[in-house]
Amino acid sequence: MVPAAAIRTEKLMSATANEVIIQRQLDAYNAKDIETFMACWAPDAKVYAHPDTLLADGATAIRARHELRFREPNLFGQLIQRMSTGNTVVDREVVTRTFPEGPGQVDVIAIYELADEKITRAWFVMGEPRLDL
Repeated sequence: MVPAAAIRTEKLMSATANEVIIQRQLDAYNAKDIETFMACWAPDAKVYAHPDTLLADGATAIRARHELRFREPNLFGQLIQRMSTGNTVVDREVVTRTFPEGPGQVDVIAIYELADEKITRAWFVMGEPRLDL
């Protein structure tokens, strides 16, 4: 049987450069490390609710959005699946959050477009929040 650490190392070694950047931003998200998180984003990046509702335009707006989000004590994005081709990386995640109605989880599909080793566009498809009862 192959140890889990060896499998993880093999996956990282086979990951594309873009996948490594997306993993870095997910790790920073989970650590609530705004500086490392923002280092993954282009200055003129845009964030959308899929397909075309603009949520944040530019690094300043993305930072402000996430500084607020990082205040949530239970915030955590669990990666379920990742795939990529060319300059696009798609993650399926389960995100634990504190919603206005209370703590819970939401299924998320995140679509990232990258250029020059930075995220330039991101689209998020959000499921319905499931509140912890």
